[in-house]
Amino acid sequence: MQRPPSTEQSQRDQLHGRQVAAMFGRIARWYDFLNHTLSLGLDIYWRWRLARVALPEPGGAVLDLAAGTLDVSLALIRQYPDIRVAAVDYTLPMLVRGKHKLTGGPDKRILPVQGDGRKLPLADESMDAATIAFGIRNIRPRMAAHREVLRCLKPGGRFCILEFGTGRRKVWGGLYNFYLESVLPALGRLVSGDRAAYRYLAETIREFPDERQLSRELMDAGYARVFHVAMLSGIVYLHVAEKAGQLCADADKEAGVKTQARAVSAGRDGILRCFTPQDPGKGPDEE
Repeated sequence: MQRPPSTEQSQRDQLHGRQVAAMFGRIARWYDFLNHTLSLGLDIYWRWRLARVALPEPGGAVLDLAAGTLDVSLALIRQYPDIRVAAVDYTLPMLVRGKHKLTGGPDKRILPVQGDGRKLPLADESMDAATIAFGIRNIRPRMAAHREVLRCLKPGGRFCILEFGTGRRKVWGGLYNFYLESVLPALGRLVSGDRAAYRYLAETIREFPDERQLSRELMDAGYARVFHVAMLSGIVYLHVAEKAGQLCADADKEAGVKTQARAVSAGRDGILRCFTPQDPGKGPDEE
């Protein structure tokens, strides 16, 4: 049985989350450009594949966790125009950048929400599916996010994770590893002026568990079935974890935000802020 984290560890995890949010806030304006450039545009296809395997019920609701600039949310709406998407991210500047992409029509079904993936502002069994692209490695502890998503999923719902494979495994004779360690931070600094952010990216990829370890994590969190698909020689993996049970045909389809015991407010940008009183969502420089 896994022991609950100590108070000290919880404080470290909370500080880590705020530091990561501040870092992504600094590079938000360059995030999409660098994603597309550094992946040679393949990230667009990867996100399409992620949305493709979500398989929400018609008219249902999907959680897009670590939604960032809303590329996955938009991919979901394009493939399933009648669904609603709760686009949750800890970093407000990323959501603000993404909100500019919403042009009306089906895009109105996307609700950007600033919130914590470990304490989601969603009701139990309210989501038909959940997605996260290149974000699960930024959440500590990951198990808290795994279980929180499981809580929010309806029976039979899928948690679909798009993530890099572990950087400890040599790919293409070590060429990819060289790119990860040296080229990526240098290009990131050249374009965004923030070398630390892309050094952090390389470090988290290297430290991330391999596909089998992540599958075990998800099973330990309570998912009934887990599988994964390797893409680009295992540089990227698509993981799918399913909750036990069948989707209820008459289940509530609303992507509502639960407000009990949470500080919920809307800023001038129209993005909801949902945090507990213990975690107001402020960065270290705002304390």
